Amino acid sequence: MWSLRRNMGPGPSRGGCLLRWLGLKICRRSTLVFALLWFGTWVFLNGLVFVHRTILSDYCTDDKSKRILQRVCEEYREGALTGDLCEDLCVSGQVEYKRCLYYENGKKVIEARWRGTPVVLKSKLENFSSYESLGLLEYQDPAEELAPLDVVFYATLEIRNSLGLDMGGNTSLPPLWGQRLRERGRPYSRAELASLWSLLQQEEYVFLRVLQDLSRHVAKVLGSCGHFYVVEYLSAGHAWDQNIFSLEEVSAGPWTARDMVHRIALSFLDMAWRFDNDFSHRLHLCDIKPENFAIRKDLTVVAIDVDMAFFEPKMRDILEQNCTNDDDCNFFDCISKCNMKTNKCSSKRRNSNLQVICQKIFRPWFSPTLLGAKAGLPLQVDLQRAVQECAETHWGEDEERPQAVQKRLLHLLTRLLHQGTSERGGADGEGIHSHTALNF
Repeated sequence: MWSLRRNMGPGPSRGGCLLRWLGLKICRRSTLVFALLWFGTWVFLNGLVFVHRTILSDYCTDDKSKRILQRVCEEYREGALTGDLCEDLCVSGQVEYKRCLYYENGKKVIEARWRGTPVVLKSKLENFSSYESLGLLEYQDPAEELAPLDVVFYATLEIRNSLGLDMGGNTSLPPLWGQRLRERGRPYSRAELASLWSLLQQEEYVFLRVLQDLSRHVAKVLGSCGHFYVVEYLSAGHAWDQNIFSLEEVSAGPWTARDMVHRIALSFLDMAWRFDNDFSHRLHLCDIKPENFAIRKDLTVVAIDVDMAFFEPKMRDILEQNCTNDDDCNFFDCISKCNMKTNKCSSKRRNSNLQVICQKIFRPWFSPTLLGAKAGLPLQVDLQRAVQECAETHWGEDEERPQAVQKRLLHLLTRLLHQGTSERGGADGEGIHSHTALNF
């Protein structure tokens, strides 16, 4: 009996242990499944928030664009902002909304028609209140108004700061702006000052507004209302278009598509030369891509997005950073070289505007694939070689070679343009020598 109990006794204990072990294992699995479900739900919800904040909140819609313009008009009627566009936009209805072009990194870009002319409305920020107010307005008696000379002084300071120009430097840009501000001769209202200050905080506006009197290669500013400014609507480039620009949208005379490409290429050369030589400081373009350029009806190339354009002093400040290798010294399309002894990037840009244009625009344009049967013609072969040399030539201490490459490109493109004219049996020489800045 005792032996039987001894044999049977341990049975329930072992069974209980087994059940407890199974229960513990099931409990652990349930906890793991719950934790994974909770984590998956958390990731999903945070993903939705991220998508809403970064994509959907900046999604380009007509309803949102119209609401933005409605707020501008409400603030205009309240007397908070003003501008030469406001009356037509908010009262007379002379500004007709067409579509939202894009919202990118906070910038709002809207297409419209102003008195029948296609235009583009731009603002770096959506709301007028998002811009810093002019400090003087907070301490000034509302009944008082600033004299034009005072406005010129503060605007000049802001422009120099925005363009990265030395206060002690001798540059013609701010004085030119000051001359325009001084023309009216009467004091500025608080709404005018607040609107002007919001515009001066937008680097692209300052660039376009100042340079449009000095270069035909930047988009023209036509007016403003509060923090929104209006520029001319032009045919912008597209990376997916083999000709980059929609040539059928411009009225360019009896030229073939290839002739038009050659004329546009000459205008790119002219722009690169002028941005290097026409101003007190060299102007660097650090984001060169088809979408940032447009062409006018006469095939002049125009920079329409200059958020990443910098004069030499500011360019040096941007490039001169700590580094461990050359890759650390790349600022978009503007690159320099790392000094491994000091672990500092050189403040001198290693490449040039023209070199990047050759890499990103000329090389695809004049590739054998695009040229087809004409790729083997002597002039086309010479042009392909010149473009390749241009894309690989760095602007170092010796600038003779880059200038020689630039001259060679000018010579070849001009010959190809003459050749195209001769093949048509015409004597159309107009426009071939229009880019006189390239006659070094």
